[in-house]
Amino acid sequence: MQMNSAKHNQIPEHFIKEAELLARGAEVLPGGVMELAKKLYNSSEKNRPLRVKLGLDPTRPDLHLGHTVVMRKLRQFQALGHQVVLIIGGATAMIGDPSGKSETRPALTKEEVVENAKTYLDQMGKVIDLSKAEVVNNADWLHKMQLADLLKLSSNVTVAQMLVRDDFSKRYSEGKPISVHEFFYPLMQAYDSVEVDADIELGGTDQRFNVLLGRDIQQAYGKKDPQMVILLPLLEGTDGVLKMSKSYPEHCISLTDPPNEIYGKIMSIPDTLIIRYFELLTDLPMEEIENHRGQLKSDYINPRDYKMKLAKTIIFEYYSREAAFKAEEEFINIFRKKGAPEEMPEYNVEEGKGLVDFIAEKGLVSSKSEAKRLIIGGGVKLDSEKICNIDYKIIFNDKDYIILQAGKRKFAKLIK
Repeated sequence: MQMNSAKHNQIPEHFIKEAELLARGAEVLPGGVMELAKKLYNSSEKNRPLRVKLGLDPTRPDLHLGHTVVMRKLRQFQALGHQVVLIIGGATAMIGDPSGKSETRPALTKEEVVENAKTYLDQMGKVIDLSKAEVVNNADWLHKMQLADLLKLSSNVTVAQMLVRDDFSKRYSEGKPISVHEFFYPLMQAYDSVEVDADIELGGTDQRFNVLLGRDIQQAYGKKDPQMVILLPLLEGTDGVLKMSKSYPEHCISLTDPPNEIYGKIMSIPDTLIIRYFELLTDLPMEEIENHRGQLKSDYINPRDYKMKLAKTIIFEYYSREAAFKAEEEFINIFRKKGAPEEMPEYNVEEGKGLVDFIAEKGLVSSKSEAKRLIIGGGVKLDSEKICNIDYKIIFNDKDYIILQAGKRKFAKLIK
């Protein structure tokens, strides 16, 4: 890589390599890779690890692979010896982040924040070393602010600046209400950077306004070298279209999903997502990923083989090598040999129980209406036979048990 200035020529090559690693799949602002390399170099010269901030508003209890994109970046900073600072949004979550929302977001109660935060951290421990992370709650400083403090903070941003934000601008032009308290969300998130003295802030691309505002607020409060920003892309769900979200469970891969479900969901992604998932969800070297990209363009490579490699790689990281290979064997058994998994939940079922009610009650689908749609679409089988009647009653006849399949990946053993 060519240096852009005499100053950059003074940066040792290994800091540039570190910056390139940290910038993989991301947008680095301002100044890109070389400015990040300079920050890494200065950190080393001063023997002061960078303070790398990530704010977490625990709006839902479960994390998914989309969340790991930014968490993996935190792990890279930890591996390089820098200090990760996790900010639990005890105050901000009670407002609700308006980013990307078309209407005012419901606020959480203090109890919901505390409970969700505990689950968040338990799951984050699968990706980063929590024992070396600094975990703080922004309620500790934001809830103590006096009116004079809030007025000072808000005086640094104009209404015109706020309305530049895409979501606010769109809602305003459409005549949709914007509550005044929503303007305080980005201000409060930005002030967090002052309190924790952040050098780097990570966030999704939907957080661009918020995290860049953090730079402005730090400067307003006297920080001469404000934080840099690393923006990570929002990972698409398994449909390849919508952002991965618990709001769309059929397209979401949760960290709490069992290995066989993770494997099956990854095998269902469109071919166009294979390289993107490898880049954002694995540590596979970019040279190898680019080789995969080239091979996938050829006619003699079956994309399925790369999906299988991707699925095993991800399961190995969050579970074990044994779990990864077992999930693969089960997938092959079910989808190639048309068999059933070796292990599945077992339920005692009363003869004559309605199939729709049973599927919904056991959580095999999200609701009765979803159960009806699945049955009508031919997605429910009993002992490999499709059941298309939504009024069907479970009958065992002379059998001791029946194997139920709901959708492509969910099985259950129904016992008389």
